[in-house]
Amino acid sequence: MADTTGNTTDQAPRQPSMRKASWKYIGPGIVVAATGVGAGDLVATLIAGSNFGYTLLWAAIIGCLVKISLAEAAGRWHLSTGRTLFDGWASLGRWTTWFFAVYVVVWGFVYGAAAMSSSALPLQALFPDVMDLKWWGIACGLVGLVFVWFNKYAVFEKVMTVLVGVMFLVTVYLAIRVTPNIPDAFAGLLPVLPDEKDSILNTLGLIGGVGGTITLAAYGYWVNAKGWTDTGWMKVMRLDNRVAYATTGIFVIAMLFVGAELLHSANIAIASGDKGLIQLGDILEEEYGAATAKFFLVGFFATSFTSLIGVWHGVSLMFADFVARLSGRGQAKGEEVASGERERSWPFRAYLLWLTFPPMILLFEGQPFRLIIIYGVLGAAFLPFLAGTLIWLLNSSRTPREWRNGPVSNVMLALAGLLFLILCVKQIWDQPWGEFF
Repeated sequence: MADTTGNTTDQAPRQPSMRKASWKYIGPGIVVAATGVGAGDLVATLIAGSNFGYTLLWAAIIGCLVKISLAEAAGRWHLSTGRTLFDGWASLGRWTTWFFAVYVVVWGFVYGAAAMSSSALPLQALFPDVMDLKWWGIACGLVGLVFVWFNKYAVFEKVMTVLVGVMFLVTVYLAIRVTPNIPDAFAGLLPVLPDEKDSILNTLGLIGGVGGTITLAAYGYWVNAKGWTDTGWMKVMRLDNRVAYATTGIFVIAMLFVGAELLHSANIAIASGDKGLIQLGDILEEEYGAATAKFFLVGFFATSFTSLIGVWHGVSLMFADFVARLSGRGQAKGEEVASGERERSWPFRAYLLWLTFPPMILLFEGQPFRLIIIYGVLGAAFLPFLAGTLIWLLNSSRTPREWRNGPVSNVMLALAGLLFLILCVKQIWDQPWGEFF
């Protein structure tokens, strides 16, 4: 496929020396893991455990492997070409610009309210007499805004790492506390479907829901913000990415253990969505005491707030690049963006404000029905879009030959694209379109 920019990448300059993969460099992977695993992911896995026991453990692990392939591909594009992901999308045609423009506006508006509400729920449960849920949500949004506005990537990464440590301690403690049945858990590694209606779609939903949507695309921007800007960092990036989704796997497997042992064995059902975690807190208090319940709520807050500030930072970086590309100031091939330049730009801060203040309206007025349908459709369409465009970009002359997809990458990305396309069609099919018009 021809390179639409007119640059030939097969005659690439001499590659930088390859840095040894080392744990001391780990960072962007922790950020993407923390951002991608929100309260919704944990409660979905919890419900899977409560409904099916350990049967779908294998599906949670496959979900992590799928996301590893997507994030690795995004990082490889950034490092091998010296271009951002949006620059790559723009080379595929104007349709990508229109898709992203509508997506980032509608998605940001609705997600902002959802992230603030999710972060507010555990705080209200911990401090019920302080203030109402919507005011906790507003406080979380403002704290996230101030934190991201005044801090650069290095500080952001350190705070995310601390919060991930809290998440890790809480989820692993709970998994141990409920005393998992290890033989049954190992049996759950066999790819068996539950003997129930719609089990295939439920399984695909669990695979697709493990850890991240647009944050997978933001991974390459965090890689650049870390200072990794050429192929010399490729081994480091790959280790970093694997650590990210190994961490994600621990989170979701731990919650599946909790669902299987605490809820499935007692035939207890909880609500979907973030409120299911509040119910879990009540159940933990009954079973193990108030201290365990409060410890869990602290972990619930860490999970939700890392997603909030992660999106506030990562998607704002993407929006800043989007605006720069539209205005003709996009990053040329081989031209590095100075550290912190995007974080100081007006588009970055404008999108921060968009994520924070307009969504506060939804905290008071509720979420408008039609907007939620559009949000659901766009959100479902993003991962098929990401998988498909990465296959396109990484098999074309836009990518230096050495770093194009191999058979394994192509198979994993194709499987990811097919998986998310099926889930996208199901999401669109399930929307109440008759009430939309």
